Amino acid sequence: MVLFLFFVGHALADFALQPDVMAKLKSRKNKPDWIPDGQKYVPCWYYWLTAHSLIHGGVVALITGSVWLGIAELVVHWAADFAKCEGWTNPNGDQAIHGTSKIAWWVLWLI
Repeated sequence: MVLFLFFVGHALADFALQPDVMAKLKSRKNKPDWIPDGQKYVPCWYYWLTAHSLIHGGVVALITGSVWLGIAELVVHWAADFAKCEGWTNPNGDQAIHGTSKIAWWVLWLI
């Protein structure tokens, strides 16, 4: 049941709860479209990426009752999405990392 909930939570957090603006601006390579002419752009990609990863960590913590597993998910999800945004992996590799991490959290939760 817990493993199933991990994947449901992942689908919600990675798709339904990730608006387009977050998907775009969590990459340091993208800039917002709404910067007025003459205004200096201040990068804030790490806020978007961290907020997105916190949602994932929160889902894992809520399902397991373990803040430590939630923090582990936060860190792994942040690193995996950063790697994808940098072009070091592709969306399939990114999702493979996320799926593998969910299985790891499940195993750790069981023991």
